[in-house]
Amino acid sequence: MPITDRLLLGPGPSNPYPEAVAALARPMLGHMDPEFIAIMDETMARLRTVFRTENALTFPVSGTGSAGMEACFVNLVEAGDTVIVGVNGVFGERMCEVARRCGAEVVRYRTRVPRDHSAARVGGCEGGR
Repeated sequence: MPITDRLLLGPGPSNPYPEAVAALARPMLGHMDPEFIAIMDETMARLRTVFRTENALTFPVSGTGSAGMEACFVNLVEAGDTVIVGVNGVFGERMCEVARRCGAEVVRYRTRVPRDHSAARVGGCEGGR
């Protein structure tokens, strides 16, 4: 059954760029293929530039925003650390839960959209340091 073209303008899913569609039509590369390794090396070098680091272990991880958030927490937060989380919806609550599972003392800083979670505002919250 044919699907007609659509223009998707919401937050997602969205229409991919034609270059991305063309790239997906190319043959797959295995993770040990020399061309894949060269692409990964270049990507890692660019990420080190973006993040201003020389850490050789800087690499991209494909996943959702929640996966990235969890990866950050489990690598940075230790049991007993205090973590201040700006909460104004589902994702803030999810961040609180991930931090709690890492053993953190979680301080929820609640706001309503569209207020921001600027350092000046968060600094005055209960438990803020």
